[in-house]
Amino acid sequence: MKSSRWTIVALMLSLMIAPAADAWIRSPATGFATLPAGAVNPEGITADAAGNIYVTTFDPTGFTPGQLVVFSASGRLLRQVIVAQASPQLLGIAFHPTTGDLLVIDFGPVLGGGNGRVLKVDPVSGTSSVFMTATGGAGLNALTFDANGNVYVSDSFQGVIWRTGPSGGAGTVWASSPLLSTGGVPPFGANGLAFNKAGNSLFVANTGDDTVVRIPVNGGTAGTPSVFVNSINGADGLLMDRDDNLWVAANQANEIVVLDPSGRVIAKLGDFDGIDPHGAAIGLLFPASLVESNGFLYVTNLALDLRLFGLPQAVDSQWASDVTRYTVSRIPARIPPVRGY
Repeated sequence: MKSSRWTIVALMLSLMIAPAADAWIRSPATGFATLPAGAVNPEGITADAAGNIYVTTFDPTGFTPGQLVVFSASGRLLRQVIVAQASPQLLGIAFHPTTGDLLVIDFGPVLGGGNGRVLKVDPVSGTSSVFMTATGGAGLNALTFDANGNVYVSDSFQGVIWRTGPSGGAGTVWASSPLLSTGGVPPFGANGLAFNKAGNSLFVANTGDDTVVRIPVNGGTAGTPSVFVNSINGADGLLMDRDDNLWVAANQANEIVVLDPSGRVIAKLGDFDGIDPHGAAIGLLFPASLVESNGFLYVTNLALDLRLFGLPQAVDSQWASDVTRYTVSRIPARIPPVRGY
């Protein structure tokens, strides 16, 4: 009995002093670029073939004009332009894969319905024209393209995916489902979206419901949406890599969650590590959108205080209100090993 008791004590001590096994190897998010004066709350992000990074701004207060900020691959500021005929609330941004046009979502007023339009923007001068329109007070948020150059745009307010052809025009409802709307927090339903490599599934982040929704595609027609995975806290922007892994910005968890094609989480990258003496977030703070370029994942730190919309505070609201300099972070676009996978 005495020997058995000491064996148990020894086992407990060995467990206490054994090194802890980390569940995830969290590649840190480091600073890539700081937005210049007069540019706030970076939201949308994309890259060109040269590796230059393009960022849109989203001012929840409505005081700062909607802007396009362009950085070189090294993080040097190249341009800061006001997007003409746009609201202060710009979101998704992407280059059209066949025409080369730069498309920017003009979200419009957060309360009372959005502007419901996508703009074609000159990336040097900021001049713009309307590329696509949507009806019903649409809250357009993110966009992507199929292999034929058709444009798909998420509608966070109406739970709709809109589609238009490569040349734009009036959007038509391609998919609609309660799974694409939300009554949750943050109050945005359908958000980031991406096709898989085969083009037979469109994946859509639902921010307020903490889900990713899968929409099957057959001959360009949408099937019945279903929940692919849940419990990603504030699923926002997402992208699909060449292996059909899904990288999702979790804006309420301040991390990037990577899912394999089955929906199994295989990495959690980045974290929030406070505010530096200059008022900039260290790491990730309300990460909104992401793009891969030259072996790195670039992420916008939206740093959005939800109390500005009259909502109760989120866990990061007080930190977001402390931010005075707005940033883009980057993480090596590698999936670290995890035991058992």
